[in-house]
Amino acid sequence: MRALLGSGGIRTDERITLYQEEMQRHFGDVEQVLFIPWALDDHDAYLKAMMDRGLNAGYELVGIHTFDDPIAAIKQAQAISIGGGNTFRLTWELHRTGAMKAIHTRVVGEGIPYMGVSAGTNVACPTMQTTNDMPIVRPESFRTLGLVPFQINAHYFGGSTWVRLEDDSYIEHFGETRDDRLREYHEINDLPVIGLREGTYLRCDSESVELVGGTGRVFRIDRDPVDIAPGEDLAELIA
Repeated sequence: MRALLGSGGIRTDERITLYQEEMQRHFGDVEQVLFIPWALDDHDAYLKAMMDRGLNAGYELVGIHTFDDPIAAIKQAQAISIGGGNTFRLTWELHRTGAMKAIHTRVVGEGIPYMGVSAGTNVACPTMQTTNDMPIVRPESFRTLGLVPFQINAHYFGGSTWVRLEDDSYIEHFGETRDDRLREYHEINDLPVIGLREGTYLRCDSESVELVGGTGRVFRIDRDPVDIAPGEDLAELIA
């Protein structure tokens, strides 16, 4: 199994360059990547935006929505990439079409590379329970691809209680922090959670999990959170 999992926040030249470098490192000499835009509503616009911003990193991105049979497209894919958006919408569509099982078979059973960003990262986990998104639709199950044996909280921003307003100013709201929410998760669930900050990635295979691009934090049940540094192998920490 090989997966590259990113948090998102690809909005600066530096982060776009890192995204392209990591994508090229991960997919190697693959020529065509099956892109799954189901986390957003306008699939054609999503695919076009990826190409216009250079987020194809030189690869041919082919949208799964352009195929009459999405399962056949998955079975023929050289590599798979799932982008960000709403994780509930994405999970609903993956279950509804049968793509959840088909992708798992190709990535885990046959070893083709998988890349996820934001919602695409959330569904690489055993469940989608650590998403930040609103439940705009109800999927048949919260269970997802299970490519990695831990949870990820994408767009993690630490214990901050500062929020951004419409005019890009910030106020302190004194409400629950992201750390509070993840502690709530561990009141009922026991899988480790990696808080993945903006512009960062996890390089995952069957033996290692390496953080790239910035810092993060690991949350485990009945333990204090542990900050993690770029280049660190997290395999033992999240075992």
